[in-house]
This record gives sequence, structure tokens and C-alpha cells, in this order.
Amino acid sequence: MTVAAAAASGGVGGRRYALLLALNDSEYARKVYGGYGNVFVSALGGGGGEEERWDCFRVIDGEFPAAEEVGRYEGFVVSGSPHDAYGDERWILRLCSLLRALHAMGKRILGICFGHQVLCRALGGRIGKARSGWNIGVKKMTFVRDFEGSKLFGDLKEIPQSASIIEVHQDEVLEVPPMGKVLAYSDKTPVEMFAVGDNVLGIQGHPEYTSDILLNLIDRLVNNNTITSGIGEEARRTVEASEPDRRFWTGLCKDFLKRPTAATTVDMPPREVAPEMMSCSHIIAGGHFVATTPIGL
Repeated sequence: MTVAAAAASGGVGGRRYALLLALNDSEYARKVYGGYGNVFVSALGGGGGEEERWDCFRVIDGEFPAAEEVGRYEGFVVSGSPHDAYGDERWILRLCSLLRALHAMGKRILGICFGHQVLCRALGGRIGKARSGWNIGVKKMTFVRDFEGSKLFGDLKEIPQSASIIEVHQDEVLEVPPMGKVLAYSDKTPVEMFAVGDNVLGIQGHPEYTSDILLNLIDRLVNNNTITSGIGEEARRTVEASEPDRRFWTGLCKDFLKRPTAATTVDMPPREVAPEMMSCSHIIAGGHFVATTPIGL
């Protein structure tokens, strides 16, 4: 029996996580990493002391978890995207509906960049164009000190005063959702990180990105005239000057996703918010992950 068959038949135990991909692979990500699915799972998978299964869904192409499967996942991760989180494309509206349903179920949800913004929108916050324009490079954000961090990350003493992260965005959170708390900010972005309760976390930066992924993205943005060469050069200088605190960020995300939560019994979300297809799966075992179906995003 293959790993894929064991996973599908319930022969593989452990925790299950869903990666909601809101972007297509770049040629670079596909060639070097095998796709963004691999980038995310290698960054956020493992570390929980249990076997894990990660299922990847291309929500950008209308692929969502089946309604009857949603309750089986411990947590959900929403990726970045070249699309505006305030857009009215059908898949974005369906994603907002799914995120509201997941929050009502008490599921852990981690939003990254676009995911951070669309999560804010779905839960009643405000998003829009960044007042300071494009923000690209290795940036330092500062953590606020007056929030109850223990519900999300354990001892507050483990959270430093600031940390560097890779950022690539021209949109931002303007107002956090009701009951939301701002957890971090920077000189250009007032809401770098926010939480709602102990099950929702949004991060404007990219914990999963490496410096080489960023440099390739900068080149592509300059070459297709999305950003000016001046913005590109400034972004490259930040990469030369410092490395992102990637180990800290991936550890923080893992801690958030894998910290136990109280069991919640609720109805499954309506069928229309979570129809059918799974695009790829990974099994985490022995500190490694194996794709159970080709990624090919």
C-alpha cells in the first residue's frame, strides 16, 4: 500500500492541516522547491511531536475542502496571493465564507500576507491599499506588550521586542475585526500582526519565504513593471543588510497551529462554502514530509 492509499483509507494517523493556496507557482518556486506547497509545508510542518498530514487546496482555482472533511482538520493556513483581498472574484468571496465558518467552529486559522488581509475582511475588519505604497524587503516589526500572549504562544517572555520578516505587499489591514487585537506594527504598516481570540492569527509578512525566493520575486516584479527599478534596488539592499528571523517566525507559527485547543462541537459549514477537490497531500513522519500526490499547482 502506498502512503497516499494509507492516508486516504485512514491508515495514517496524527494531526491534519489544510493549506489554502491563493497563488500559482512561479517557475522558480516550482524548479527549486517543487512548488509553494512544499515551501509552506517544509516551513510549518513537523515540530508537534506527532505524525501530520497536510492537504493542499488551490482555492485560487476553486478547489476547496469538502464540507464533510472540514471538521477533521486541526488548523488552516491561507497563503499570500497576487490578487487583492478586497476583490469580488468568486473564489475570494467563497474563501471569506469558509473562513467565517471555520472561525465559528473554533478552528485555528493562520493568514499570511493576502491571507492576513482576507482573514481580516472575512471577520469584519477593513482592508485596502497601503497608505505608504509598496513595502518589499526584509523589514523589522515591533511587538506590542499589552496583549495576552499566553493564549497564542505560551510565555510572553518568549516574544522579543522586535523581529525581522520578509514582506511583499501594497495592501494592508486598515482596521482589525471586532474583538481583534493588534499584536505587532512597523514604521510603514500599522497592523503587521493581529489576533482574534486564541484561534485566529494574521501575519502581514512571509514566515515561509527565504531570501532567494524574495530576490527572484523582486526581479520578476521589476521585469514586468509592477514596481520601479528604484523600489527593487532598495528591497535588494535590505536583503544584503540582514536576514529575516525565519527560525523564530516558523517556530511561532508552528506553536500557534499546534497548541491544543478546547474541543468544539458545531455544525459543519454549508456545502456551498466548501465544495470538492484536494490538490495535494503531504505526510509528516520522522521529521520529513512526502507528497502523496503531485503538487503541480
